Amino acid sequence: MQFQNKLFIGGEFVDAREGGTIEVLNPHDNSKLTDIAEARAVDVDLGVEAATRAYPSWRNMAAADRGRLLLKLADAIEANAEELARIESLDTGHPIRDSRSLDVPRTAATFRYFGGMADKFQGSVIPVEQGFLNYVLNEPLGVVGQIVPWNFPLMFTSWKMGPALAAGNCVVMKPSEITPLSTLRVAEVMREVGFPPGVVNIVPGYGHIAGNHLAEHQGVHKIAFTGSTVTGRKIVQASSGNLKRVQLELGGKGANIIFDDADLDAAIGGSAFAVFHNQGQACIAGSRLLIHEKIADRFLDGFLKLASSIRLGDPLDPLTEMGPLTSKLHRDRVLSYCDVAREQGGEILLGGKPPADLALQRGCYLTPTVVRAKPADRVCQEEVFGPFVAVTTFKDEAEVIAIANGTPYGLGGGLWTSNLQRAHRVARAMISGMVWVNCYKRANPGSPFGGVRGSGYGREMGFEAMREYTTPKSVWINVDANIPPFYKR
Repeated sequence: MQFQNKLFIGGEFVDAREGGTIEVLNPHDNSKLTDIAEARAVDVDLGVEAATRAYPSWRNMAAADRGRLLLKLADAIEANAEELARIESLDTGHPIRDSRSLDVPRTAATFRYFGGMADKFQGSVIPVEQGFLNYVLNEPLGVVGQIVPWNFPLMFTSWKMGPALAAGNCVVMKPSEITPLSTLRVAEVMREVGFPPGVVNIVPGYGHIAGNHLAEHQGVHKIAFTGSTVTGRKIVQASSGNLKRVQLELGGKGANIIFDDADLDAAIGGSAFAVFHNQGQACIAGSRLLIHEKIADRFLDGFLKLASSIRLGDPLDPLTEMGPLTSKLHRDRVLSYCDVAREQGGEILLGGKPPADLALQRGCYLTPTVVRAKPADRVCQEEVFGPFVAVTTFKDEAEVIAIANGTPYGLGGGLWTSNLQRAHRVARAMISGMVWVNCYKRANPGSPFGGVRGSGYGREMGFEAMREYTTPKSVWINVDANIPPFYKR
């Protein structure tokens, strides 16, 4: 399979100025997929320059015309769905059944949503004192930098590009050096459907070089980042030079609460999806399983049985339910948390090791892992970011709310109950940007996505995302010639 492996700057695919390359591996067996051009500071500068040149005409283009290009892009993504799904699975380890049914459709849906939004995000007229007209314009910010993580690169490309472009901004995007291939393929599709040169520029490279330079660049007016909380803090520091706007979607330690009146079959299946989908490599994963003590044994019996039956294998096999983690380095990091759990008195109930299948041991695989731990343990406080769930029991609602809110994070969380009043009460009490009731990890282009506390600030998706990429301008018009000036001679 052929992959685009050059930088995309000013509407052209070009080599890196300093000639550097980065090896991109297939996590299934650690074989090489390709070498990509490595963007460094000079390449980021060129991307910003191209975006700056393109900005005036893109901003002044009729909003409906910008929207039509995004709609054409959504159609083209669907037309190339199988190719994009295979690229995503090869590069990330996502099972092909997920890439086909979730990643690609959600990517197209997001571009389509913001294509329709482009000419519908309106300003407003403010009712002020007689004799004056006051209206508010929502204006684009200019050139925006966007840094996309390695866990859902295709989907996050659309989440970040869609609202930025619909609002009239130009983009310089740095995908992860680990998983850049689907984003570069989207760039090819954008050129094919007619996006003007320079409106979008793609500069894959290392975070401490290309990412840092993008964050501190004086010609960039906003930086949007998805990734770890540690890196998010560095982004904020790097952005301070020109006080650019910053949007952060960071880590999470999702509490998934199982009350004693829950539908156990639904809760077991939903909780397994919450933490094992995409090998647990999701900031919103339900990685803390909080179970009412009355049903803990019954729930765990079913949950462990289901987790142990999950089919690991080649991501391109349609029967595979869980693929490899995206890199060996990350697999080893996740595996190290089993030692952390044991050191703090935790009990490994399931997994905690690579699969027995020798064919899979060449890759970055890890079996579904379930650990019994205390709320204060590191595995209950730190983001593991893998197929690793920490189990804790609770006695009552007050206790579980305290446990759920007892981490530095606040991105997503869920609860399972048949009590409607409890559902509303607990959802309100959870300190979290998103709460799911009797489901988990639902997302939609119209629904705001983001967190609080150490999980960042700002929102992807919906009208909130359009506000993130615009700034309000208040215009006052004196419409009554009889109103005298303050000073008159």
